[in-house]
Amino acid sequence: MMPAYEVITGPSPWPARYTFSPAVRAGNLLFISGTTAGDESGKIVGAGDIVAQTRYIFEKFRPLLAAAGAGFEHIVQTTEYVTTTENYGKTAAVRREFFKDRFPTATGVIVAGLLREGALIEISAVAVLPTPAVEEA
Repeated sequence: MMPAYEVITGPSPWPARYTFSPAVRAGNLLFISGTTAGDESGKIVGAGDIVAQTRYIFEKFRPLLAAAGAGFEHIVQTTEYVTTTENYGKTAAVRREFFKDRFPTATGVIVAGLLREGALIEISAVAVLPTPAVEEA
């Protein structure tokens, strides 16, 4: 019997203290948790630079997508939580780097703040995977 979902962590160890998964595969869908530009030590990469933070977040998505047998072309939806609209328009160029000419749906939400201090943006995503989950014997 196949489990209801599979946790996808990618190549990096996932801290046991977290009470959420970086990504979850349910059938042929992959749900990627809200992600900030925190490095493995927790320090924000690109402090004060929403473009650098956006790029770093999408780079963090890459191994999660790969672990599920997918790529950016399989992402169908993103949600972006931003703390400021200043320079937010510049993140469109970063989206073009990763999604080329096939863009997912997107929702942008202005928030008063994010849990990770110094984070200017947090992004979550949903992908439709190219292959179905393998059933357990």
